[in-house]
Amino acid sequence: MSFEKRLRLWLYLPGLPMALLSWLVMRQHSTEVFFQAIVLICLVLIWVFAVSVVMEQIIRPLQTLANVVAALREDDFSFRARGGRRNDAMGDLALEVNRLAGMLQGQRAGALEAVALAERVMESMKSPVLAFDPEGRLKLLNAAGERAFGLQVRMGPDQPVAELNLEQLLRAADDDVITLGNGQKSVRWVVKRTNFRLRGIPHILFVLSDVSVALREEERLAWERLIRVLGHEINNSLTPIKSIAGSLRARVSALNDRLEEIADFERGLEVIENRSESLNRFLQAYRQLMGLPAPKLASVSIAALAQRVAQLERRVAVTLEGAADVIVQADADHIEQALINLVRNAADATLSPDVLDGEDPYVEIMWEVTDTEVVIAILDNGPGLTNAGNLFVPFYTTKPGGTGVGLVLAQQIAQAHRGSVQLANRTDGHHGCKADLRLPLAG
Repeated sequence: MSFEKRLRLWLYLPGLPMALLSWLVMRQHSTEVFFQAIVLICLVLIWVFAVSVVMEQIIRPLQTLANVVAALREDDFSFRARGGRRNDAMGDLALEVNRLAGMLQGQRAGALEAVALAERVMESMKSPVLAFDPEGRLKLLNAAGERAFGLQVRMGPDQPVAELNLEQLLRAADDDVITLGNGQKSVRWVVKRTNFRLRGIPHILFVLSDVSVALREEERLAWERLIRVLGHEINNSLTPIKSIAGSLRARVSALNDRLEEIADFERGLEVIENRSESLNRFLQAYRQLMGLPAPKLASVSIAALAQRVAQLERRVAVTLEGAADVIVQADADHIEQALINLVRNAADATLSPDVLDGEDPYVEIMWEVTDTEVVIAILDNGPGLTNAGNLFVPFYTTKPGGTGVGLVLAQQIAQAHRGSVQLANRTDGHHGCKADLRLPLAG
C-alpha cells in the first residue's frame, strides 16, 4: 500500500472504537434504531471529514516539496516551498529544501558562466581543439579546428572520424608532428593528446600547436650555418684561384711565341676566372639572404610602393591596377625588395622562350584589401609553374645564371611581417603565373 493509503487507514481505524462505543451507549439508553443510525452516520461523516483535513495538512506540504525537488531535477530553480519555519518538522524540511534549491541555483549559474568562459576561450584560441569518444565520433571542435581541417560549417556531435577525414589525427601519438595541406599552404602541427572522462565515459582530447614558423626559423638557421661554413671554405679556395688565374694570364700575354697553345691556355684561365667570380657572386647573394635584418615598421603606401617597383622594370611593360590606396605598417625597403624580386621573376618568365608566340609579354601589379590583410598580386603571361614544390628551396633555380635567392628572400621578408608569399598558375582564363604577397593590415 502507498504511504497515503496506509496513513488514511491508520486515521480511519481509531474511528471504529468510537462508533462502536457510541452505539453501545445509545443502546443502553434504549434509543430508537432510526436515531441510532442517524447519529452513527453523522459520526462517520464527521470522522471522514476530520481525516480528510488531517490528510490535507500532511500530504499537501509533502506534494509541494516533491514538486520543488522534481523542478530541481529538471534544472528549474524558480520553485520554492512556502510556510517554512524553524522548530517545526515540516517547516525545517521546507527551509532546507529551499536552501538546497538556492545553493544548486548558484552552482548552476557558476557552471554556466564557466562553460560560457570555456567556450569563449576555445573560440578565441588559435590552436585547434578536438575531442573524440571511444567510438571515434567527434564530440568537440572549435573554430580554429574548423579552419585547420577545412571544415566549412560547424559540425554537430557524433560525426564519425571517417566522414571528416581525421584518421591521421586519431592515429597520431602525443608530441607527434603532422602536416596539413600541401605545397605552399602546408602547415605543420605538434599534437598534444590526453584522455578525460565525460559522464564516466573515456574521451580523447587533441590540442594542436602550429610549429611551422618555429621549424622554418630552425631551417633558416641551419641554412645560415651551412652557408657560413660553405662560404668560408669556398672563399678560401676561390681567392687564390682567381688571383693565380689573373697572374698567369698577365704573364702569358707577355709571350709572343707558341700562339696557338697560349690561346688555349688563355681560354682556360678565363673560364677559371669567370667561374670563380660567378661562384663568389652566388655566395654573396646567399649571405645577403641570411643576413636580412629585422623590419623597421612605419606607415607605407601600397600604391606608391607598387608605382616605384613598376618603374624599375624596363624589359617588359608593367601595369598597375588596384583598389583605393591602403596604408600598412611595414618596412618599406624590405617590402620593395620583395616586390622587386617577384616582378623580376615575372618578367623573366614572360621573356622565356617557352612563351606562346604572337603575344606581347606583360606584367601586372594589382592589390585588394580584405578584412584582415592586403593582397598584392603580380601576374604574368609566361609559361606558368611546372614544379611548385621547390619554389622556396634555397639553391634551387631553373633560370640560367640564377641563384635561387629571389623567392626565398621575398618569403622571408613576408614572414617577418607576419605575412606570406604564394605562387600558383593563373585560373582567370590566361596562361601564366600569379604571385600573391599577403600583408596584415595591423602592424
